[in-house]
Amino acid sequence: MLLDSHTISTVPPSVIYIPNFINADEEKEIIDKVYSAPKPKWTQLKNRRLQNWGGIPHPKGMIPEKIPDWLQKYVDKVTALQVFDEGSSPNHVLVNEYLAGQGIMPHLDGPLFFPVVTTISCGSHTILNFFPYSGTASDADLSTAKKVYSLLLEPRSLLVLKNEMYKNYMHGIEEIKSDEINDQINNLDACCEKYSIKEDVSRSTRISLTIRNVPKCSNFKLRF
Repeated sequence: MLLDSHTISTVPPSVIYIPNFINADEEKEIIDKVYSAPKPKWTQLKNRRLQNWGGIPHPKGMIPEKIPDWLQKYVDKVTALQVFDEGSSPNHVLVNEYLAGQGIMPHLDGPLFFPVVTTISCGSHTILNFFPYSGTASDADLSTAKKVYSLLLEPRSLLVLKNEMYKNYMHGIEEIKSDEINDQINNLDACCEKYSIKEDVSRSTRISLTIRNVPKCSNFKLRF
């Protein structure tokens, strides 16, 4: 099976990492389309901007919106890998913009989503770190959390997290402008580029597409 050769064996189940999942032209299309979206589509957070496509997840149910064709083709490409259970096809895309030096606190994606997360990276690499989840995620917990795994996400790559790695480990990105390559990066051998230990790799602007399934949706649909 195609995915077997891309499964990272040095972490708990399951991490799938596929370098060059999209090509350079597709990457450019994604970046161009993201930046041509209407200004109201952006939500500004303290440390990054984001866009929701397909609706806004909510505990009472997401009101579905049609995903535009340019984005749907990448949803379909991920769906074709069959990493989601039958009947749980992706219906939501979260677009995040990370400038160099921006990141995200360790977190779980949580119960609003089917327990599989897939992420396409565009524009820049980043390093995603993992921390054991103790049952709470307070500021005090995060300040003492110990990193146990790291993954290097290259531009044009696809990352799939499921099973134990989805449920039992928080993931986050440090707010730094460059990353030192080290032998604690669990997927270094699976990367398409060859890196040297202690090599310093500068970040630039990264666009990520997080493609997921929101099981609970309202019967009301928005159409544009």
